[in-house]
Amino acid sequence: MTEPTTKLEEVSSHRFFEGSQKVYKHRSEVLKCDMKFGVYLPPGYQQDRKEGYPLLYFLSGLTCTEDNFIIKSGMQRFAAKHGFVVINPDTSPRDSNHPGEHDDYDFGSAAGFYLNATQEPWSQNYHMYDYIVNEFREVVGGNFNVDSQRQALSGHSMGGHGALVIGMRNPTLFKCLVAISPISNPCLGKWGIKAFTNYLGSDESTWKEWDATELAKGYTGPTLDILVDQGAEDRFLTDDLMTGNFIEAAEGNTALNVDYRLREGYDHFYPYICTFIEEQFDYVAERLSTALVQ
Repeated sequence: MTEPTTKLEEVSSHRFFEGSQKVYKHRSEVLKCDMKFGVYLPPGYQQDRKEGYPLLYFLSGLTCTEDNFIIKSGMQRFAAKHGFVVINPDTSPRDSNHPGEHDDYDFGSAAGFYLNATQEPWSQNYHMYDYIVNEFREVVGGNFNVDSQRQALSGHSMGGHGALVIGMRNPTLFKCLVAISPISNPCLGKWGIKAFTNYLGSDESTWKEWDATELAKGYTGPTLDILVDQGAEDRFLTDDLMTGNFIEAAEGNTALNVDYRLREGYDHFYPYICTFIEEQFDYVAERLSTALVQ
């Protein structure tokens, strides 16, 4: 654990499967606002234990705050089972009040897309990529007893997009990625085109570095384990997620070890997430345990 450089304010704390589910708030200099995030501390968590705890980050999707995953997923049972710390940030800057920021569910507040905006007014503070990769990880490492060598990144929908993009751009940070119903080819999907046009501008060549399918085509980093979990009856699959495009690109790249699980009869929402989250935590646990042995 590094020395804490950011002051945290505890917002809430609840006993949960013999561990503790907490929400904290901190000031983000990158996003220029106060940000909340959830932390699950497993049973017996000790801040001064010599061996740091394995850590799973979870990035949420459109319309979400830090609360959705905490309340709806049931993940605490499985975090307790495996002894994980689980940390989930918010999905965008808050209280910026840019014109139009709160008008649509798929752009602006709760829709930061885990990128660095280049277009005004969003370029002033919509830098969710820099926040997650740099500032937020420093906040976590400075305030919680986590093992920097045993970390995984996951997310749902827009958060699945974030997990894939952040993970492939920073492959040495995470032992594996889990993308649940991810926005996989935003350069072509309706949600992505809207967000990228407003955040990044009309030059579509600048979009590719934020598109998981495009990154998969050119990925040359170390072998990366990726679980992609997708509901077959997801109504957003064809026009917004385009998960198959990522799978096709990844299957053509031997450095990407993708386990694709298509769930017949399941849609996009939390009943589906809850059904398979134990499998996803087991997948992560196997890889973080291997990292400990290595």
